[in-house]
Amino acid sequence: MRDLPPDLQALSNRADAALARVLPDEATPPVPLHRAMRYAVLGGGKRMRPLLVYAAGLALGAPLDRLDAPAAAVEIIHAYSLVHDDLPAMDDDALRRGQPTCHVAFGEAMAILAGDALQALAFEVLSEAPALDVEPAVRIEMLRILGKACGSQGMAGGQALDLASVGHRLDPAALERMHVHKTGALIRASVRLGALAAGCRDDAVLARIDRYGHCVGLAFQIRDDILDVEGSTDQLGKTAGKDEAHAKPTYPAILGMPASRAQLAAMTAQALADAATFGEGGRALVDLARFVALRES
Repeated sequence: MRDLPPDLQALSNRADAALARVLPDEATPPVPLHRAMRYAVLGGGKRMRPLLVYAAGLALGAPLDRLDAPAAAVEIIHAYSLVHDDLPAMDDDALRRGQPTCHVAFGEAMAILAGDALQALAFEVLSEAPALDVEPAVRIEMLRILGKACGSQGMAGGQALDLASVGHRLDPAALERMHVHKTGALIRASVRLGALAAGCRDDAVLARIDRYGHCVGLAFQIRDDILDVEGSTDQLGKTAGKDEAHAKPTYPAILGMPASRAQLAAMTAQALADAATFGEGGRALVDLARFVALRES
């Protein structure tokens, strides 16, 4: 299962259209900044986080129009994080999604500004979208969730832990804590935003959605670590083998490859069990969990 199944591909295409609509036109001044923003967001990708918004919302009966804004917002946040992660002061990578990274294509200063502007745009999109016809208190809660996923208790905190861990051997609990922040926070936020957009207020249902997001987030990271060892640069669209070359703690490095595969299987099994509780409406959640576990890039 190397490619998205047709139902997920259709949702990925929908996310692309939503992103193209909300991003500034590159002919609008400041042109270099807007070109860099569109380059960073529209240059490919699996659209995993928008797909999670759509899948969670659909599982709970949300109309697709109501999900477009949160789907676009989480992908814009993800794109900003990649722009900044690739910078020389961070992961110092020259290749992303098979193309030169944003700072290579546009210069370091413009890449920093593009990341800053994208983060701001995500909140603008989520706060203004008329199709997101939820109560004001719910919209504020959605903004809070997205903000927390970005900050010191989310991606930024996870990246700080990642930078501090280079050259050190973490125990499995510390490794999981780092990735729960760096990768998992935005993935969990994605499914929660989809549920809130659907009008869900049931604490038990939200707990299942959160657990699904937690498991999918860890599965995504474990699979990413495995692919960094086993995949090629052409296959991944980014530099393969960088984790080992930079002495980064990863699941294969800490647990070994067999235990990493076992952990991936366990996280996937729990995600599939939670998705199954939504019946036919949860089909996209099921498909996504399987895709994460088996993806080749």
